Amino acid sequence: MRIERRLLRFITWTNWILFCAVTTSGFILASGPFAWGILAGGLIVTINFHLLYRSLKRTLNPPHTANTTAVLGKYYIRFLASAVIIFILVADHYVNPLGLIIGLSVVVTSIFIATFNEIRRIIFKEAA
Repeated sequence: MRIERRLLRFITWTNWILFCAVTTSGFILASGPFAWGILAGGLIVTINFHLLYRSLKRTLNPPHTANTTAVLGKYYIRFLASAVIIFILVADHYVNPLGLIIGLSVVVTSIFIATFNEIRRIIFKEAA
């Protein structure tokens, strides 16, 4: 269980660091709608990631029994709410779609970084 907690902590921290770095870079280097797209996308995906974590943690920890219907229901509600928010942001031209995509990629990027970090750790551990 130790590796799962370490990976989750790493992904969470990397997620927030990437979110702050990319958003700050967007506001410094890009236009307003592009930077707001990065901010909005990053917030949407980060909030969804943390809500999914909380939902799974409550459901899978004893003494609760795993109720997959409730977990899936909450997941689909979050998915639908995210889709509506993204639609409104893009349709009413509040944000740049490319900036929004970059913001929505923050959690995926942090998961890739965590994966490569773990592979590096395993390779160097075996090499020693």
